[in-house]
Amino acid sequence: MTLPAWLLIVGGVLLVLAVWAMWTLNRLRRLEARVDQAWVALDTQLRRRVGLAEELARNHAGVLGEPAAGRLAAAATGVRRLDAGDRELAENDLGHALRELPATLPGVPAALQEDLLGTAVRLGLARRFYNDAVRDTRALRRRRVSRWLRLHGTRPMPRFFDIDARLPDLGRGADAARPGNSARP
Repeated sequence: MTLPAWLLIVGGVLLVLAVWAMWTLNRLRRLEARVDQAWVALDTQLRRRVGLAEELARNHAGVLGEPAAGRLAAAATGVRRLDAGDRELAENDLGHALRELPATLPGVPAALQEDLLGTAVRLGLARRFYNDAVRDTRALRRRRVSRWLRLHGTRPMPRFFDIDARLPDLGRGADAARPGNSARP
């Protein structure tokens, strides 16, 4: 082979590598934007749950009982005061306090109970979407060529947000007692 043929082959390989690097960099930027958007959605649901828990503890302490209302208020306050590093633990405490509440709360408006359940469902979905985006981003950033070319720049590796997102039993006791709802889980 002649020198121009070798230069053409090397140039083609470099061109393919450059196109692949640009495509990967573009994909990485889209994934990081997806992580950021998913975090906003997750944080919104977490803040909504804290607000609803505070409202429940503040306005319906008599129905909950003073010890349960105090635990719920303390857990909600703990979430509001902590930094991001301790947030998972504080959110788990709040989720545990919500799950300890009885299934039926006769003096609490049904709208508030439904809001808490709806927020818990949306929180579980938002957490799943966020963790999926983090998983995809981490997988792409851990590829050998992505690391060698430092396509991620100086951005820190995104962290998973692992909390226990089981649903509280609020309102389920009342639904189960209604006729026609016996098949609901």
